[in-house]
Amino acid sequence: MKVEVRDNGRGVPDCIRDRIFEPFFTTKAVGQGMGQGLALAHALIVGEHGGSLTFRPTEGGGATFVLFLPLDGNPSWA
Repeated sequence: MKVEVRDNGRGVPDCIRDRIFEPFFTTKAVGQGMGQGLALAHALIVGEHGGSLTFRPTEGGGATFVLFLPLDGNPSWA
């Protein structure tokens, strides 16, 4: 199963694209975010279910996140 989620925000700057799935990485000010959302989503989707979570810039701004989960009935945790 493939799901794409697109937004029209400012996008993901080139300088942080390699880091957005790292635990505790955030672009928010100290005390405003923990940097766990994308890291946890990536760990769950990739590590627990054998899927993938990627993103690509969207023309005109924003980003498209692509979530893929295998439907073969054999998640990695089973």
